[in-house]
Amino acid sequence: MTEHLVAGWFDSHCHLQEQYRTGAAPEPLTAALSRSAAAGVEAMVCVGTDADTSTQALDLARAWATGSLGARVPALWATMGLHPHEASAGTDEVAARIDAAVARADGALVAVGECGLDYHYEHSPRPAQRQAFAEQIALASRHNLALVIHARAAWDDLFEILAVEGVPTRTVLHCFTGGPDEARRCLDAGMFLSFSGIVTFKNAVEVREAAALCPLDRLLVETDSPFLAPVPHRGRPNEPAYLPFVGDAIAAVKGCTVDEVRERSAAAAAMVFSTGS
Repeated sequence: MTEHLVAGWFDSHCHLQEQYRTGAAPEPLTAALSRSAAAGVEAMVCVGTDADTSTQALDLARAWATGSLGARVPALWATMGLHPHEASAGTDEVAARIDAAVARADGALVAVGECGLDYHYEHSPRPAQRQAFAEQIALASRHNLALVIHARAAWDDLFEILAVEGVPTRTVLHCFTGGPDEARRCLDAGMFLSFSGIVTFKNAVEVREAAALCPLDRLLVETDSPFLAPVPHRGRPNEPAYLPFVGDAIAAVKGCTVDEVRERSAAAAAMVFSTGS
């Protein structure tokens, strides 16, 4: 897979492979990709949450690379990982598929994740979450891949595990939901912060404060589609075409132009995921 320089918006985190999987969507994936391109989105990373969705993301990225999705669609890359909700399943199958994808060396796989800790829902026991997270940190480091972290209501344990395992050079705290204090801890640890449609929500004051202090060269934007649609689309299924609304909100809190947010966040994403020269 060749490198791809991005001038438009870069959606650093979406789940299109699940949202538009065969038989589950009222319209084809190509329609969503066309809307994304029309909105100025030029690249996106499709994120896996278990072995199957990770493989689906990888297949989608490879379909883009071969041109089978069409010529005028955003560039696509994939992550492979085990979400903390699924941590009870163990990482063996995901790890084996990551190893196989790395061995193929076609550039479709750019990160391990999303992985991490979710103590809000606790769909998996905390010990299983911690173990799965530590193992995936090691996978990212071993394969020199970016790491995509999901963190909710688990900041102390998150930083404790990262202190023990080490923070991979290119680590993203996706869908950042903390405030300025958590943002500073992440930035001090060398992470990148990715902001979603939450930054447009009326009650997300602390998230906007975190975005305001985050340097643009450490800031990514994402949709996390189909979740967390930004205002004015809140309550509807999200999609990458809505990413500019996130960028508009970031520009407002940082007091800079939307063009600057678009260009700098795309450059940061390309660096994190090694998709451009």
